[in-house]
Amino acid sequence: MMPLVCHLTRRCRSAFPHRKTVLDMKIPTNQASGDLASKAKAPKRVEPEKVTFLIVPRFNMSAVITMIDTLRVANYLAPSPLYNWEIASLDGSMISASNGMQQPAIEPPERNRRGELVFVVASWGSETYNKRETLSWIRRQARAGARICAVELGCYLVARAGLADGIEMAVHWSWAPGFHEQFHGTVFKEQLFSHDQKIMSCAGAMAGVDLMLKLISDAHGERMAGEIADQMLHHPVRPGNAPQRRTMGRGTDTLVPTVREAINLIESHLSEPLSVPEVAETLGVSQRQLERQFRQGIGCTVVQFSLLLRLQHARVLLIATSLSIREIATASGFNTLSHFAYSFGKHFGRRPSDYRQAWPERDTAPTWPGTLASFLQTLEQRGLEKAKAAHLRKNPEQTTLRYKGE
Repeated sequence: MMPLVCHLTRRCRSAFPHRKTVLDMKIPTNQASGDLASKAKAPKRVEPEKVTFLIVPRFNMSAVITMIDTLRVANYLAPSPLYNWEIASLDGSMISASNGMQQPAIEPPERNRRGELVFVVASWGSETYNKRETLSWIRRQARAGARICAVELGCYLVARAGLADGIEMAVHWSWAPGFHEQFHGTVFKEQLFSHDQKIMSCAGAMAGVDLMLKLISDAHGERMAGEIADQMLHHPVRPGNAPQRRTMGRGTDTLVPTVREAINLIESHLSEPLSVPEVAETLGVSQRQLERQFRQGIGCTVVQFSLLLRLQHARVLLIATSLSIREIATASGFNTLSHFAYSFGKHFGRRPSDYRQAWPERDTAPTWPGTLASFLQTLEQRGLEKAKAAHLRKNPEQTTLRYKGE
């Protein structure tokens, strides 16, 4: 017996020969529909962005490693790699970092790097680095449309390549005075990084991670950058205009606004120091209030702090410029060369003439004595000794008893 469905289908076909029944239509199979759906949902493959790290001898290894690791984590989290990178140099195939480690490097291939990222990473000795081949290579990449970024003291190389005039650059605060003395056309910004100009800049150290997260956020979204920061345990993610310094040698305590404004005022008048009354008047507070808050927040007087800042300023000029010692003394607010030499030797244990190189060739590593923390510690120790001496003068019998007890 013929099935009912087949019988009805034959009758419909004979009655309406030009019409198609449902059974005549071609219905896509489950496999075909699945293929179409998968094609519609498949993400478009993104070509990895090429990144070049150009290094020179005594570069900062930690800056390079942390920046590369941010890219590595981005590739780890993405469906397909987002970045390819290369470490290049024109100073040889094995480059010594400032920590003594050796980094293999390739000679940068000559290709059109339009739109690519090129990080110029430099540190110790870059204030005098002037290799023609390296500077010419940086200029060619900029002309070809590469996005150049100066990292730490890479600012010296970028500036010598003629690319920094009129550019706001984030320079590490400890080298900013010397850099500005050599390149007056560059605007110094004491912030972590600057990325919204034709030449980018980064102050170095851990600020490189914040810069990479910002670039990744711009290219692939804030969520991706946030997940990378989670993987790296890097929180909070800091914006480019975040300050480079916070503690001023006093741990993690937050300075009151009056003290911080006073510090900014002192730093902006190093060559012509303001008196304490002038600082107080400018800030709209009494001299007594200023001194009290300064001692509580910093641990020394305004005059003592100003002296240390001017000496540190002079030290940077000594190692980063060709100015004479007399010119440096004047630029640091000292009226006489003898006063400058005495103060410098007292705080740093060296003569100014001994400090014309940041990293002398005879030394295995650079040193930076005379930090704010050690300066404050010395003042505290002196204060304790003075208080003890005053107490013993008032109570001489305690000295006798102490010695007898010993």
